[in-house]
Amino acid sequence: MPRGRTEPRGQKTAAVKELLMGNAKMAVSEIQSTLAGRGIQVHANLVYQIRRKMRTEQRRQKRLGVHAGRNSGTANAATLVRSLKDLAAKVGGMEHLKELVEALTE
Repeated sequence: MPRGRTEPRGQKTAAVKELLMGNAKMAVSEIQSTLAGRGIQVHANLVYQIRRKMRTEQRRQKRLGVHAGRNSGTANAATLVRSLKDLAAKVGGMEHLKELVEALTE
């Protein structure tokens, strides 16, 4: 007959993630000893796995951010500069455009 769980599922992972959020470069043995002081026993492999998944997620988020910047709606920088110059001409010059931008940021 299987044993019943004494602790809720995911408690160890949440505790390891909490420590890694505070200090990502914390040693595995230090994480184990800190959690042992709280009464939570974790294996080194669990810590390594969580750390790897967190780094993978950070890289993925960074990659998505770069990808979104590339596809921001402009074909290239040259067309963006041309459209800004056209807008400045419509407004009455680059100085007026700068004043408008400053007014918008306030």
